[in-house]
Amino acid sequence: MAASPAADGTVAKALEVLDLVAAHARPVRFSDLLSQSPYPKATLYRLLQTLVAQGMLSHDPVSGCYSMGMRLVRLAHVAWQQSSLAPIARPHLDRLSDHVGETVHLAQLDNAQVLYVDKRNARDPVQMFSQAGKVGPAYCTGVGKAMLAFTPDAQLPGLLAQQSWHAFTGNTLTTPESFMAEIAVIRARGYAFDDEEHEPGIICIALPILSAGGQVLGALSVTSTTARTSLGDLEKLAPVIGEIAQTVATEAENWRFPEDSPPRTRKRA
Repeated sequence: MAASPAADGTVAKALEVLDLVAAHARPVRFSDLLSQSPYPKATLYRLLQTLVAQGMLSHDPVSGCYSMGMRLVRLAHVAWQQSSLAPIARPHLDRLSDHVGETVHLAQLDNAQVLYVDKRNARDPVQMFSQAGKVGPAYCTGVGKAMLAFTPDAQLPGLLAQQSWHAFTGNTLTTPESFMAEIAVIRARGYAFDDEEHEPGIICIALPILSAGGQVLGALSVTSTTARTSLGDLEKLAPVIGEIAQTVATEAENWRFPEDSPPRTRKRA
């Protein structure tokens, strides 16, 4: 039986509350949630109690704080295994990391933003924004630009409308018009750069991970600093990054859509 509109509304509200708790990245009190929630006090309390009862949230009676529940952690782990490129890409990220010695990122698009699903630190680690599981802007990161550039034209306006266009540095592209001009360049050469557009001193080269049909599955990047390399040096890595991106794409398609693979011939006894 199809769910009623009211049921859909309740689920949507509960998911919004989960997002609200998650956004704090730490245990959070009811009063803090109430100050940011669009729901009345009684509604918010009821939603929180339901989520706690279902194991999606945990409540500490001593501190009065809410945090992510173990059921949600288990579901997230399964989602990571089934939907993320990370399990497939892991050995290939290791190989790329060993080869380049710099920071390697694997990312996917999540609601028009970048979700870093895996990362390998450089031999000489660099402090930077990105961490596995963290969400970042798409319009001013190498992986984000690579994925947006190869998104179908029909979908692109909706994704660009969700960007903040905040100027993180003096190099950040801050308008859809300037970004579209950049997209034309990225499409022509096949890869994107982050030229200190999100963080001062941080540069990278990024390539999209594309299916055989051209669908954007994710992106792969190599990141360094202006203190020890240049965009020209990073550009020399494009062929090896591209080869690994293609390998990840092929393995991802074979894993996600096994029915499209040719049937195996059974050996005769």
